[in-house]
Parts: sequence; C-alpha cells; structure tokens
Amino acid sequence: MKNLLLSSVIILIIGYLASIFFIRFDLTSEKRYTLSDYTKKLLKSNTDDIYIKVYLAGDDLSVDFKKMSRSLKELLDEFKAQTGSNLEYEFINPTASSDKKVRYALYQQLLEKGLMPIESQEVSDDGKTSQKMVFPCVLISMRGKEIGVNLLKNDPHYAPESPENINNSIQTLEYEITNAIQKLSVRKKQQIAFIEGQNELNEYQVMDISRILSEYYEVRRGRIGGRPGVLDSFKTIIIAKPRTEFSERDKFVLDQYIMKGGNVLWLIENTEVRLDSLFINGKTIAMGSSINIDDQIFKYGVRINPNILEDKQSSPIGIAEKGTDGQPKLKLYPWYYFPILITQNNHVINKYINPIKTEFPGTLDTVSADPEIKKTVLLQSSHYSRIDAVPAPIDLADVEKPFVAEMYQSGQQTVAVLLEGTFKSVFTNRSMEKYFPENPNISVISTGKMAKMIIVGDGDIIKNEVSTDGKPYPIGFDKFSRQTYKGNQEFILNALNYLCDDSGLMSIRSREMKLRLLDTDKIKNNRLMIELVNVVLPLVMVALFGIGIYLFRKKKYAGK
Repeated sequence: MKNLLLSSVIILIIGYLASIFFIRFDLTSEKRYTLSDYTKKLLKSNTDDIYIKVYLAGDDLSVDFKKMSRSLKELLDEFKAQTGSNLEYEFINPTASSDKKVRYALYQQLLEKGLMPIESQEVSDDGKTSQKMVFPCVLISMRGKEIGVNLLKNDPHYAPESPENINNSIQTLEYEITNAIQKLSVRKKQQIAFIEGQNELNEYQVMDISRILSEYYEVRRGRIGGRPGVLDSFKTIIIAKPRTEFSERDKFVLDQYIMKGGNVLWLIENTEVRLDSLFINGKTIAMGSSINIDDQIFKYGVRINPNILEDKQSSPIGIAEKGTDGQPKLKLYPWYYFPILITQNNHVINKYINPIKTEFPGTLDTVSADPEIKKTVLLQSSHYSRIDAVPAPIDLADVEKPFVAEMYQSGQQTVAVLLEGTFKSVFTNRSMEKYFPENPNISVISTGKMAKMIIVGDGDIIKNEVSTDGKPYPIGFDKFSRQTYKGNQEFILNALNYLCDDSGLMSIRSREMKLRLLDTDKIKNNRLMIELVNVVLPLVMVALFGIGIYLFRKKKYAGK
C-alpha cells in the first residue's frame, strides 16, 4: 500500500511538471524534428498573428507527396509549439470540390498568388496511370500581408515528383517557411547598394532582381566618387558588369570598405563581345577589356582570366531565317557561348537551385595560399567545356557545325568563387599623396576584419532583358527560347543573403535528412514474401506464443 501511494504521488508530480515545462525529445540521427535556433528565436520574438494555408492535402495524393504533407504538418506543429496561439494553420485540398468551375476558380486564385501546381502521375501495380493536380504550396498571412511559397524544389538532377526531389524539398521546408515569416515580420532592413560610375548595368537592366531584393533589403544605387567612407553604411555592395576603368581613388575606397568588414558581390568580365555587331555582320571578335581592378582582386585571392568559356551544356541562340511562306522565322541553334551551369550543391548558396544561364562568361583561378582566406567554388562549367583566349573570332556560321567532343576537353572550369576571411589591403605601403593630395596622410587599414566576397566571371548572370516598351523581363529570361532560368534569381538572392550575414537563415538550408528509400524492384519481385513476413508471420508468432502459454499452464496445473 505504501509503495502504491508513493508511485501515485510521483506520477502526479511528473504530470504537474509536464504541464508547466515544455519538453520534446528528438531521437532521429539528423534531428529532423528539431527547429534551428534561428527559427526558434524568430518565432519567440514574434507578437503578430500568423495564419498559414497549406494546399498540399487530400487522400488521393501520391505516397511521396503524402510524406511531404505529413512532414509539413509536423513542422508546423513545431512552429505552433514555439508561438502558441499566435500561429494557426489549415490544410486545404484544392481538388476537393466535385464542381469543375469551383475547382478551376480556386486554381486561378492560387496561380495569381504565384502558387504553381504540378501534374502528379501515379502508376498502380497493374500499370494503370492516374493524374492529379497537386499544389505543394502554402500561403502565409501576417500583419495584413501575405506571401505565397512554392515548396517543391526543381533539382535538375531529378524529375519533379521523384522521391529524391521531394526529399530535397522536405529538407528545405523549415527554410522556406522561416524565410517567408522573416520577410513579413522585418521592420528595419539592411542597406545594400549597386555601384555606378564604371558603366555598369543600369537600373532597368537589374530592375527585376532589385525588386526581389527589396523584399529583404533597402536597395540603393550610387557612385563612389573617390570619397573614403562613403560605402560604410552598406552591409553589401554589388558591382554588376563594369565596362570602364576604376580610378585608384575608387579602388582605395572599395579596398578600405572591405578592410572594415564590408562584403562585395563582384560580377566582372575581362572581355567584351558586341552582340549587335554579331547579328548585323554575322561575326565579331571577343576582345580583352581592362577595368583596372585585376590587381586588387588578385591580392584578395582570385585571378579573372581574359578568355571566353564555351560549353556543350548551353542555351540556344535564335537566328532569323526565311520560312516556307517567305516570312522570316526565328530558328534556334545550340550556342556554346551561353553556358548553362548546374551546381554541385556543395554550399548553402548553390544548394538545390535551378540551372543558371550565362552569356560569354570568363573563367576564374584561385591564387595564393593565404590560410586566413577560405575559398569555395560555387559555379563551374560541365566537363565538356573549352576555353578561347582573346582576341577570339565569333562566327554565327559556327552553329551549322556539328559538335566535336575532342574540341571540348577542358574539363570543369570555375565561374564563381566565394572568399571568406581577413583580407590584406592592396594599398599597404603605398603613398596616398598622389591619390589624395588634399589629404596625403590618410590612414590605410592593412589587415581587415572578417569579410566575405563572391566573384563571378559573368556580369549577365544578374541582368534582365528589357522589352521595347521599357518593361523588364524576369532575371534569367532567355529572349530566344522564351524560357526563364530561375537559377539566376535563386543564386543572386542566396548570394546576397549569405553576404549580408543572414547566416542563421542560410544555415537552415544546409541541414540534410537521409533518404532511406525502398528498392522498388525488390519489392515487386519479392512481394509475396514481404507480405507473408509482415502480415502472416506476426499472427503465427502470436498464435504460437498463445499455444505455448496454454501448454505451459496445462502442464503446471495438471496435477491440481
């Protein structure tokens, strides 16, 4: 009796403590049910109501999409546990209505909010194929604003609804939801700036990415003007395809900005190709061009090569030809000067992003072995690449020539590099009097604070085309194929997020969950055995156990 009373008291105490303290245990090896510290901090500091509509619902979803839906519910339960009554969510099946007009009206509403569906195909064991419109998307509302989030990644290595691609998408669920909530909750934005003065891409040519970046940052534009300290208020600056030389005064301002811990996204080419000349004359020459910045970037750890990269993995070029009706028509040809880059998923910046379109990019080499600088290659060509040293003739007639593999054996070439560390100033031990006669004793910071920079050997990666009426096309839009390469936007946005020290948010993307897939061939070949082991064997074991207990009891009490 005493022991029973003591046990009851202990149980009551444990129950009372459990009602006060919130405790969860995540026993998975990759901690898939544990939110990052960044997400917890964001949710706990939020005082606004958050309402999330999830459109990935329905009993007729494929097995993999059901897994994604279940993972999303588990994640939202974790979010709710951190915010309490401030967060509510609802799962909605957009295909639930039997009325076709009602369904299509809802589809249209979701499309207008930027939520993109996928047509899922399910193949049954008897070979029958069924199709269903699936919306792996959520709509998040907060503070009178809402953001639509597409959760399905488009990894070029896998089919959209493959188990591998859906698993990759599950890995990024926390990042996507947290990122959207952060955008809705931010009140004061960090400042970033596009640098002008060296004939960089103008505001119309970067209008689309500027609009996207403005959701996260306060985006400015301006000249350096040789004024020391003019950049100090910006978290990161963007130098987008300069085509005239930097002055030594501007270089000094840039250098000292980096020494103070400033971050830079360099989008630089050491060559010049005139597309208008190519289409008018059918040929042109790629020439080397100097913007007087090579020595500085070399000091930081990268050499920008004066060359043109060709790659079999490329986007097409359109050439007007006379059709059968006598009218000119655009015909697409492979154009190896426009490489398409597929990332290796080796960093949070390039992880699970779409292919990236480039135009006449150059290659980069990492130099020096400074232990204070960490170098990470972010973008590379395919194995079937070739390097043309400038000056190099470029002829439209080459589109008619067949691909010769032996001519494209340069292997993977580096197009973008991330540098992180404490950089050394290129102005150390230089006299400043000739650059700043009005202030000859200006101080030079020789070794900088921790800083980051990304150097890309293509300036067009950030550019958007502009229509004849002055409206910008999306970044990554190819005017010949009319295809939009979403990887351009994803890469630039991730690069800026990383450079602006949104490390907590970016670290969420680096989390990986192991995909433990079943071998479908073995399942089909051994279906009967698997069913027997999983269904019949447990019943047999229970029956044998019962018989054993019966015989044991019969023997034990036989003489009584």
